Amino acid sequence: MVGMLEIHAVTIDSADPYALASWWSEATGLPLGAGDQPGDDEVMLRTKQDPFLLFIRVPEAKSGKNRVHLDVSSADGGTRDQEVERMLALGARVFEDHRRPDGTGWVTMLDPEGNEFCVCRSSAERGAPA
Repeated sequence: MVGMLEIHAVTIDSADPYALASWWSEATGLPLGAGDQPGDDEVMLRTKQDPFLLFIRVPEAKSGKNRVHLDVSSADGGTRDQEVERMLALGARVFEDHRRPDGTGWVTMLDPEGNEFCVCRSSAERGAPA
């Protein structure tokens, strides 16, 4: 059908694509693209299917709130709060904490280059099928 789009990649601007992609690789368990190495202007994290994550070098620094960000949750049965602690241990920072007393909500965090991402409750915490 003509007129439909398929998302091929989510692209993230970066001062150091290899370093940032390596951080996200550790955070997500996704492998770096074959042949990607320090100094590359583009570095890919391959997902199981499109879209993949593409980190590209840009000359300017981040200067404001992201207009697009990733929402992530535990893929292996962990909780939102366990993932927040794991991201902190990897070097992320909490930007805004939206957790509620009833257990709902999310935490907006910043990756090493200051890009926002949200850590949400896992499927098990939401009572959703895995």
